[in-house]
Amino acid sequence: MPFPSPDRLPQSTRFTDTKKNAVTALLNLLIFEDNKGSIVTSGAVTGIVHVLKEGSMVAWENSAAALFSLSVIHEKDFIIASAGAVSPLVLLLSEGTERGKRMATNAMFNLCIYEGNKKRAVRAGVVPMLMELLVEPEGVLKDKAIAILAILSIHLEGRLAIGIAAALPILVEIIETGSPRNKENAVVVLVELCLEDQNYLVEAQELGAMEKMMNLLEHGTDRGKVKAIEVLEKIKELEYFR
Repeated sequence: MPFPSPDRLPQSTRFTDTKKNAVTALLNLLIFEDNKGSIVTSGAVTGIVHVLKEGSMVAWENSAAALFSLSVIHEKDFIIASAGAVSPLVLLLSEGTERGKRMATNAMFNLCIYEGNKKRAVRAGVVPMLMELLVEPEGVLKDKAIAILAILSIHLEGRLAIGIAAALPILVEIIETGSPRNKENAVVVLVELCLEDQNYLVEAQELGAMEKMMNLLEHGTDRGKVKAIEVLEKIKELEYFR
């Protein structure tokens, strides 16, 4: 039997509470892995996105949680994004509660793994929202925000958007003070920017990147160390040709 979509409820029952309850019911069904594929193929994603766009805050959060649960099936990420999920998730990053933002970042991370969704996310304005999460005093979503930026940085439009957002000072600060995983992701973004435009490399050097890369070589993750070496090599090349 197909799963009900919240936007296909009879006209007489199209009330906010009914839609919220429908999404909550779907969220409960998503606890069981075997249901996820059927929910996507039944067309319920369109209804979930509809509630994400127009529902109450609780429905908004539950819709984001449902999309996050579905997005772990990476072959379905294109379907979720094609249903229009990306833009309302970006809006939730800006206007949602802490829970809503957490669900949105989790879903966005999974969706952006699919190459075709990177451009969608960038064009929906996700980069400025992620930058805001990086500088929030509590910083509870910093880990996921910098991880998404690392994914987006391998895409041309992602790099351009990150550069426009004046991310370098924040990246260098994370490389200095962040957790090992956050340092790794920050240096991944830094490498991609520096490979894209030598001006970023000059700015990174002025911000003290060389010293921080040397520290990362001693205390970073394996991947972080590899990326730190790339930055140091580029800095040396820059100095050689000056």
